[in-house]
Amino acid sequence: MRSYYFVFALILSLATGVSAQSITREQADEILKELKGIRQAIEGLQRPGQPQAGPAAPSDERVRLPKPAVEYALGRSDAPLTIVEFTDLQCPFCSRFATSTFDELKKAYIDTGKVRFVSRDFPLTSLHPLAQRAAVASRCAGEQQRFWEMRTHLVRNAAKLTPEFILAAADEVKIQRPAFEKCLDSGRFDSVIQKDIADASSVGISGTPTFVIGRTSAGPLEGWKVIGALPLDMFERKIQQVSAEPAPAAK
Repeated sequence: MRSYYFVFALILSLATGVSAQSITREQADEILKELKGIRQAIEGLQRPGQPQAGPAAPSDERVRLPKPAVEYALGRSDAPLTIVEFTDLQCPFCSRFATSTFDELKKAYIDTGKVRFVSRDFPLTSLHPLAQRAAVASRCAGEQQRFWEMRTHLVRNAAKLTPEFILAAADEVKIQRPAFEKCLDSGRFDSVIQKDIADASSVGISGTPTFVIGRTSAGPLEGWKVIGALPLDMFERKIQQVSAEPAPAAK
């Protein structure tokens, strides 16, 4: 294990000019975690002219996801299935899902009462420095019943995010600026976002977007982990799989 750490630190030092001795084990572990997240996101990319395929192993992993402290959901509360998305609002792959797949998914499954869709935060702040503030901004907009409008506007414009853009987004979605700006700096959503991050990490999520698809439950969501900005047909396959599973026994 020590030799592995030394080799990684040496490679990093050659690439960056940073002394290998100055890199701690904790820093190396954190860098490895970020590289894993980048790899998983890249695996979700679609090559031009080819069907998009997500990584097989993570898509076949069953997890038990704790409930969030505060939940934002679209669709019927009694929909048979639930999809939870862990998103980073500055992530280009999350933006891609929002612009290329989400509207179709909403029309076919959420609006028809078949699926309940839940948004949870997983800001990768070491890669996307405005992801945390964008997550807070969405929740602050939620205090004025504009959560989904703000979230959609920010993620679809992930490449444009700046502190000024986030403030301007408040005007775009028609919320009151003074209360919104006060909320942004209040810190009152920090703990619920941290719970989202902790819950995601507890089931092995390290990149965005990552989804958990399972049967709707009043307790933790037991379902399948699906990784990447996948097209609608791949969500449909997993939805069909979950729908065909035996209903859990009543407790």
